[in-house]
Amino acid sequence: MTVAATFLAGAKSRLLPATIPFRFFAAAAGFQVLMWLALTLNSGEVTGFRGGVGPVLAAIHLLTLGVLAMTAIGASAQLLPVATRRPLAAFWPIKLVSWLVIPGTAALALAMYTLQTTIMIPAAIATTAGLLVFTALLGDNLRRAGSLPVVAAYGWAALAALVLLVGLGVALALDYEIALLPDHANVALAHLILGGFGFMGLLALGFSHVLIPMFALAAAPARRSSLIGFFLAVSAVMVGALGALAGSAAMLTLGALVGLGACGLHLWLMHAVLKSGMRKRLGLSFVLIRVAWLILPTTLIVGIAVLYGLAGPNGSTLFGFLLVGGWLLTFLLGVLQRILPFLASMHATRPAGSGPPLTSELAASELLKLHSICHLAALGLITVSIALDLTWLAAIGGAIGLVGSGAFAWFTATITRRAVATHR
Repeated sequence: MTVAATFLAGAKSRLLPATIPFRFFAAAAGFQVLMWLALTLNSGEVTGFRGGVGPVLAAIHLLTLGVLAMTAIGASAQLLPVATRRPLAAFWPIKLVSWLVIPGTAALALAMYTLQTTIMIPAAIATTAGLLVFTALLGDNLRRAGSLPVVAAYGWAALAALVLLVGLGVALALDYEIALLPDHANVALAHLILGGFGFMGLLALGFSHVLIPMFALAAAPARRSSLIGFFLAVSAVMVGALGALAGSAAMLTLGALVGLGACGLHLWLMHAVLKSGMRKRLGLSFVLIRVAWLILPTTLIVGIAVLYGLAGPNGSTLFGFLLVGGWLLTFLLGVLQRILPFLASMHATRPAGSGPPLTSELAASELLKLHSICHLAALGLITVSIALDLTWLAAIGGAIGLVGSGAFAWFTATITRRAVATHR
């Protein structure tokens, strides 16, 4: 039996009210627009960014917390109960997460953008509280995920990374006021590794073992190979984070090399899934997913080059952009193009005997085409602008990304309105 058949069996009975997951997806779409707007308006600071409070740091957190984390929360809150066949015991905790994380992220980004460090601390605490509630919810669901051992393993590791991530995040926010960290830059790099490769990266790899087979109508990858990939990925994150905190180039290099091994095995498993799948025409969303798969090993190679001074003066900026704006954002946008219409069709009310509504009935496919073209163009232009230190090219890339994010926000708003309307 394919993963899709197992996943969909009785799925409708385990759906959350549409207003819960879609509030996170809508927030992610809105924060993506704000992220591209901040980058466009401050393109002169993008190519040479080296850290510090300001508009670029605000844009980074609009991306990491606003887009990536919101997507992860909304997707895992809905997809894990469906996949594990264990519905959430109550809805109010996940609603509490939204009440803390969405305004907390907005306040944190605004404080960074306007250089109001005193506002950063309460905003960071509110966001952290929401993420910790989410950690408890996801942990409870993973505890009951006996039928999905690989996904559960990745989920537990991602939650451990999240706890460390939020701890370092609060410490970094406090450090702007009271200078408590011995080396802010090292802690910031560990924070980036735990967020990009740890929390978000491990969740992306783990959910791929369910979502990619479901999209391709294929069996899940072999458990033994998947678990080997899991241990390699977790080892890479641990060694990399410790190396960052210690300021050790050798440990960071080892972490990146182990990460390349984990990446190679994961991509080989995903290729095997697609090759064996019954669905061969996977559409525009898989163009984004495949591009993201190419960016992942590229990011690690650039990271190694940075350690040895081979990536140019803006190499560290390029590494960070490829990690969060390249691999993670591109992958999640490709997945969202699939799961948003899927979830909306599950919520939609249809006449007896008719199938679920088509994607074209839920939102215009032209919006997705425009978004994908703009996203890939913006990604390429900003990558080149950082590598060559061309601020004018970053401005063009940011403007194109802003247009694409607007199209995606329109698509998301259309999907959300129609999904939520069935529950009024």
